[in-house]
Amino acid sequence: MRSKLTPRGQERREQLIACAAKLFAERGYHPTSVADIVAALGVGKGVFYWYFASKDELLTELLKASNHELRKRQQQAIGDEADPLRRIELGMRATLAWFHEHRDYFAIIQFAATDETFAPVLARNREISIADTIRHLKDGIVEGTIRDGDPEMLAQAIHGVVAELTRAYVLERDEPVDHVADLAVAFCLQGLRG
Repeated sequence: MRSKLTPRGQERREQLIACAAKLFAERGYHPTSVADIVAALGVGKGVFYWYFASKDELLTELLKASNHELRKRQQQAIGDEADPLRRIELGMRATLAWFHEHRDYFAIIQFAATDETFAPVLARNREISIADTIRHLKDGIVEGTIRDGDPEMLAQAIHGVVAELTRAYVLERDEPVDHVADLAVAFCLQGLRG
């Protein structure tokens, strides 16, 4: 990708990512070609290669961008909330709502997890997400609102619950996202309080 993009160039790049996400989710990553992406967007291959060296690079950027958007949504939801337990709750609710709105990304992340090419970016995304949660957990442990325990293990447990409930109930069964969030929050916060 070019280091400096004009606003129009940034918009075109985002259009390529969004179009690819839709096609990857519908058809799968490997069956979708660069030609499919540019045809769906109505541009030439040169436009694609101006922004991305390869389809792998595009997917890598899609994974990074989706994680960035998710974290932004979480941060907006949390705002300047002082209570660590409430921050965790707001973050969980924001995560479930974001995946409900961006179903395609969940399927793409699941595919990427099966391909070693994308392991580094997924690992980095997860590290960032776990670190965010650990920070809230440590604050709660210090305040005494969260039982003493290994913050990393607790963060992994929260993320596992949210990921599995997202997959099984929000995406596969299309349950109301607020209902699933209520269950996830009640389950995790009860465990954190001890």
